[in-house]
Amino acid sequence: MVARRGRHAWNLRAAEAKADPLAYRVALLDKSPRAKTVLQIAAERSGWGKPLPAGEGRGIALCIGFGSFIAQAVQVSVDKEGAVNPTRVWCVVDCGVQVNPDTIRAQMESGIIFGLSAVLYGEITIKDGRVEQTNFGDYRVLRINEVPKIDISLVKSLEAPGGIGEPGTSCLMPALTNAIFAATGKRIRKLPVANQVKDTA
Repeated sequence: MVARRGRHAWNLRAAEAKADPLAYRVALLDKSPRAKTVLQIAAERSGWGKPLPAGEGRGIALCIGFGSFIAQAVQVSVDKEGAVNPTRVWCVVDCGVQVNPDTIRAQMESGIIFGLSAVLYGEITIKDGRVEQTNFGDYRVLRINEVPKIDISLVKSLEAPGGIGEPGTSCLMPALTNAIFAATGKRIRKLPVANQVKDTA
């Protein structure tokens, strides 16, 4: 799998070079046509490059792992108080031969929702030597009314079947934080996002 540091480094270098994050990644992927393909499809489906209103942003990320290639684009809105609201997620999957396409879509959708909960709210705190959280009453997870519209695209392939468990979650996190940067200019350096944007709004 592409290391987390590597994914963030791509985006940082793109910003330093004043280059489009998508174009910067694609230029590095000449020897990986499957990776390039999922990125380009995710960009096309998400309307990459089209202007957004103030306070909104898109981010994109690539995950290569378990024999699968996954790209995700995330669109967020950030209000004046700094609250982050994911509004759309586009996910493109090349996992080789598709044994059960419905299962692949379900895995990606559940991984995205799990990832959104983790990246936005997932935190365990310790007080006096004990974990403070006991159940979902005090461990924040994404509510059903907060789930963004999710678009899953499957790339037909005759390559060997790859895994579809963890990559859906792994790809979501950098895509979301890149979207926050696009919307606000603020880099998220630690997770969960929680009130980090709000504190500087």
